[in-house]
Amino acid sequence: MSLSQTQRIFTRNIGCLINYAYDVLEIEMTFGEAHRTNSQMLLNYFGYKVERGGSLGIRLVKSKQLSKVLYSSHGDRLAVDFNFFINGKLTYDFHKIKPLGDYWESLHPDNVWGGDFNKNNIKDGFVDVPHFQMKK
Repeated sequence: MSLSQTQRIFTRNIGCLINYAYDVLEIEMTFGEAHRTNSQMLLNYFGYKVERGGSLGIRLVKSKQLSKVLYSSHGDRLAVDFNFFINGKLTYDFHKIKPLGDYWESLHPDNVWGGDFNKNNIKDGFVDVPHFQMKK
């Protein structure tokens, strides 16, 4: 399957996920990060961020490492991070978002929820609750 075909399936599944969150689970959402450029992936991996300030109007500042991988599915437009609101309050609580992650994985065999990368239904290992992706 081509990347473009996979992206179209992913986009349709994201629409289903959003509707399910709102209509069934009563979880409101905003987009966090969707597409990630190669430059942003490098910044995240090596632990830098761009800030306003300095003589050029922006500057590069050492920060914490935000990614454990040099390349992300965000770069292929096959991953998106969300912010979740329950009763108006922002949450990334694993147990509150897990039903949404389970639904996401039920939509397609290549869908992966970052809250359960280990696929064992418990919060262990690397946990990235806001992350929803499709493997290519």
